[in-house]
Order: sequence, then structure tokens, then C-alpha cells
Amino acid sequence: MAKEKVTSPLGRRGFLGTVVASSAATVLTTAQAADPAPAKPAKPSALPPSAQGAAAETGVPPDLGHAEGIPGSDFMVDVIKSLDIKYLPSNCASSFRALHESLIDYGGNKMPEFLTCLHEESAVGMAHGYFKASGKPLLTLCHGTVGLQHATMGIYNAWCDRVPMIIVGGNDLDAAYRPPGVPTFHSAQDINAMVRDYTKWDDTPVSLQHFSQSFIRAYKIAMTPPYGPVAISLDAALQMAPMHAHAGKMPYIPRYVPTSPPQGDSGAIKEAAKLLVNADNPVIVVDRAARTPAGVPLLVELAELLQAKVIDQGGRMNFPHTHYLTSPPTAVANADVIIGLELSDFWATVNAYTDNNENGGHGDQASRIKPNTKLISINSVELNTKANYQDFQRFQVVDVQMAADAQASLPALIDAIKVALTPERKAAIAKRTDVAKKAYAEGRVRARTAAALGWDASPISTARLVMETFDAVKHLDWSLVASEGNVSNWPRRLWPMEKHHHWLGRSGGYGVGYGAPASVGAALANKDLGRFSVSIQSDGDLMYAPGVLWTAAKHKIPLLSVMHNNRGYHQEVMHVQRLANFRNRKVNLGGDMGPVGTSLEKPDIEYHQLARSMGWWAKGPIKDPAQLKAALKEAVEVVRSGQPALLNVWTQPR
Repeated sequence: MAKEKVTSPLGRRGFLGTVVASSAATVLTTAQAADPAPAKPAKPSALPPSAQGAAAETGVPPDLGHAEGIPGSDFMVDVIKSLDIKYLPSNCASSFRALHESLIDYGGNKMPEFLTCLHEESAVGMAHGYFKASGKPLLTLCHGTVGLQHATMGIYNAWCDRVPMIIVGGNDLDAAYRPPGVPTFHSAQDINAMVRDYTKWDDTPVSLQHFSQSFIRAYKIAMTPPYGPVAISLDAALQMAPMHAHAGKMPYIPRYVPTSPPQGDSGAIKEAAKLLVNADNPVIVVDRAARTPAGVPLLVELAELLQAKVIDQGGRMNFPHTHYLTSPPTAVANADVIIGLELSDFWATVNAYTDNNENGGHGDQASRIKPNTKLISINSVELNTKANYQDFQRFQVVDVQMAADAQASLPALIDAIKVALTPERKAAIAKRTDVAKKAYAEGRVRARTAAALGWDASPISTARLVMETFDAVKHLDWSLVASEGNVSNWPRRLWPMEKHHHWLGRSGGYGVGYGAPASVGAALANKDLGRFSVSIQSDGDLMYAPGVLWTAAKHKIPLLSVMHNNRGYHQEVMHVQRLANFRNRKVNLGGDMGPVGTSLEKPDIEYHQLARSMGWWAKGPIKDPAQLKAALKEAVEVVRSGQPALLNVWTQPR
């Protein structure tokens, strides 16, 4: 229960009135104690003040009194604190002003600490990145209809990426007492309707006891695999009202007890184990299988038991990239059994699709696998699929399908495989080791050879950008918090990723604008964990909401942001160029029109100057590859001192 504390949850006008009254009293006292100074002429206003405006700005308001009892928003803070939520990134707003005031004055601005954000999508993106680096969800506050609309892209990314967070939206529910004008524009009967199709659960509490139960329930649901965002609509009047007993009982805070993740059916586990043990060429495909760091060694154990090739699709860092069983996506072609663990797209794993303009824009498709290949799936998202948004991808028939959390099911699967292994199968499996090691070594040579092409080119090749960056951070406990924009997948092809935090995965929904805020959020978590955060930041992504740079500087979040500045939305350039070639447009128009509507040049955006204006150390533009190494070394030292740093590097398109 909240401690007895009398506060004054004044409205905005009352608060401003109190400030004016306090300021007027201070000025009067000072003037009485000092010699009168000659009056300065008033500076002209842009608009002549009305009589009403002048009175409001210069008059002393009447005493509005003080609130009685414990504010409801203080109790809400106690509920939030019970879950040890460390940070609250948010853009401030009037619809949750009572909770905001309680967080900073009653709650002491600790657990959670309010982080000032300049856009709701940035706040959600920070929560997204923070969870993937720390494994702990954050809370963010949104302002009614307009704030939640700003946040929706970030929420959809979190939904597709299976990342938990709690979104609380301020709202004025009671139309009889709702302030007219702007607050009414920003209110709705059901603000959660905007995000209901891509959140796991939502609620609209109507009492403080309802709020405490809803908030704990929301946290439980968000943190039960498959993870996902949840939403609570919070009435402004409920925040302002004092606590009172209902049926003789004061509101209380329920105890949080985590829900165990769902595990695969024992019969299906045994069937899967039998198929894998008897396979001549089993392949393991993983996307978000390693939900926590504990998932990585489990996958290593599974792969080594079977000497099975592992294709890591990169939704998380699932499997050490230095392990000899790491394999390219083409490994599915010769598989006789494929097990997919938390795949976002099983269909595209076993089928090829070519965007072919000659086929009426529908594309060509073909199977990547042999006709009799057996497919096994363990995927918790089967428990969470909704109808409208198509994040569940195309339908794929699977022979053994388990709606369960892959990481939680791995111990049982490993045990079942050990039971099913006979001496004969162990001997056959052991013969795969040398073949796998040879294939892995040859693949590494091919990747390094390809990376060396254009090494001294200017603008700088994406391979050199990526590898010079790694060389600058390899002696640190580094974490690649984001790699937005297409840099030919060089980090995952060449960096020795072995720990879960070495790679945090992509955005989920592929919404542009994820990279910068997610990097800042992940860097915040890594700061507390003693890790060094580095992001390969694409130009177009940064410009969606660059204000998050200010948030990083304001809250002293160390991050190395290396710009992949290819000066355009290059994927769209290629789409337009391919279609122009198919339609024979270049001959008719006399040149390449692909950059029209896709180029970010003339004027060139000076990202280093943008970052400096918001408090970052920054340097650029770096066009000569010979200058990159020294600039990176300097930037790394700046980040190690506790500041964010950005390098504006001009790069090849991909």
C-alpha cells in the first residue's frame, strides 16, 4: 500500500498559477530588500496581449487549496516499482501529467527513471533495444490518440520481433468532465483499438485496484513466451482521484509470479528426436530460438549431438558463428530432416521466391529442398497468431509441429535424442564432423576473399566499413546493437559472434526508423552491464526521428554510431531500376531515373553536424578509407569516456 503522503495534484492551470504566485512573491520580497531599480522598458510582444491574457500572466491567482489523501497516481507508482522497471522513456504529455508528477516527486525519479524522448516512436524503439540487451522490459507512456499513433510503428516492430514492453496511454474517458478543445481531440472511447491487432493484451482500468491487477497481469502476459507488447489505457481522472476504500478495503498490489514458458508435447518431442537421430543429413534452422543467453549452449549441445549443420537466420544471436557447424542457407538443399526453431518464415526457409516482372509481378517460386524431406517446427508464435497483420508469413505444411517455446523445449529434446542414439547411429554421426569442418573453413575463405574486393575504394566499401569497425572494438566486450541498412550482411558473415549480446537481431517488422532509438535503448542497458555498444547506422533510418540523438546525450548514454551513409534508399533505387529496365524506360527517357524519389543527395545531409548540435562527439564526412581506422580509434575512446560518438562515413550502396 502507498505510504501516507499529502501532495497537491494540481491541474496544469493550477500549477502555472502556483508558479506565477511564487515568482511574484519572490520578486516582491527582493524588491523590498533592495534599492528600487529603474524600470526597464517592456519588450514588444509578437501579438498585443488581450486584457484576459494580461490578467492571467500578471495577476496573482487565488489559493486553490491542497488535495486531501493519497493521490491515485502515487499508488500507481508503487505498483510500477513492485516490478523493478528501471527506466521509462517517454515524451511528456498532459494526459498522464498526474502519473508523471508522482513518478518524479513521490517516486524520486528512480525505478523507473524518466528518460526524456522527443518522439513516441523513439521511446518505444528504446524500450525495444533495451529488452534485447538486458532481457528486462520497460514501460513507456503515450499521450492519447496522437501519442499512440506516433508510437504505432515501434509497437508493430516489437510485435513482429517478439519483444515485451508495457505501453500506457493517457486518456480522458468521461465526456461529461473532459476538458474541451485539444484534450477532447486527443481522447477516444478506446485508444487501445489502434494497436489491438499487434499487442498481446490490453485493458482500460476503471479503479485503482483494477489498475494494480491489470498492470501485474500485463507484465506477466508480456513476459510469457511468445513475448510481446501490451497496452493499458489510463484515465486522467483515475490518476487525479485520491485513494479510497472500496467495500472496506484499500487497494493492494498483487504479487508478481512469472508464468512458465510452454514446452513441447512429450510425444511430439520423442517423434522429432527419432527423425533427427535417424537422419543422414539433419539441418537445424534457428531464428529467435535463443530467447536468453542460456539458449546458446543448448543449441550447441543439440547440434554437436547430431553433428547437424546450423543455419542461423539472425533474429537473435542463436549459435556461435565461430563454430564449425555454422552453415549458409543453401545447406537445406541436401537435408533429409529440417528442424526449425522459432522461425518467423518457415515457408521462405524451404522455398525460393524470385520477384519476376515477366510473371505479371507475382514472382516465381520453387522448392529449395528434396521432395521427401521431413520438417519439424517448435514455435511459440503458433500460440499468439492473429488474423489481420501478416507477420505469420505464408503457410507451410510441417510434419511434426509443436506450439511451444523452443528454448524451453530444448532440454527435453536433447534428452530424447540421447535416449534414441544407438552405437551404430553415434558412429555414423561422428563421420560428419570432418566434412563439416572442411566446409566451414572453405566458407570462411570465400567470405574473406569477397570482403577484400574494392577494399581501397572510395566511397568506402561496406565490407571495409564493417571490418575496420570490428578491428576498433574487438578488444572490448562489444555488442552490435543494430545494423540497419543493407551492408551485405558482413557483420554476421565475418565478426566472431559467440555471446548472446554480440548481436541483438533486426527490427522484426522492418520498419524504417528502428535503428537509432533501438541502439540508444540497447546502449543504455549495456552501460549498466559494462559492455561497449556499437551500431552500424543507415542514413535514411536515422532521419525518421533523429531527436533520439539528443536523448542519448542528455542521459549520457555511450554509443558508437558508425554511419552507413550511402546517400539514398538504395533498395528502392534497385526496385525502380529493375522495373525501368524491364519496361525499356532508359532508352525513352535518355538516362537512369532510378534516383528520383530515392536519393538523399543535393543537399547532402551532414550527419556529423546534426549529431554535434545535439551534444554528440562527431566527425566526418569520411570518404577516404585510409582515414577510417584513426577516426574509429578516436571515437572508441570518446565512447569509453561515457559519451556518444558518431562517424559520418560515405559508403558504397551495399
